[in-house]
Amino acid sequence: MNPSWRKPAGMFAILALILVWVVLVASFAGTISQLHWTLQAIVYLVTGIVWILPLKPLLRWMELGTWR
Repeated sequence: MNPSWRKPAGMFAILALILVWVVLVASFAGTISQLHWTLQAIVYLVTGIVWILPLKPLLRWMELGTWR
């Protein structure tokens, strides 16, 4: 049984996704900091959860080799 190249590739894709998401959210930090604290909490809560959505198909691809 040969090891799959998809798992290391998927790992690097996940790290790249996190890096891009952090840079994107941090670029809006100045604008977000001007909001009321409750809106800030909501924005950071939503942005902290949204990055997880593309992980399900990526993890499925890593395990099975298919996007569906």
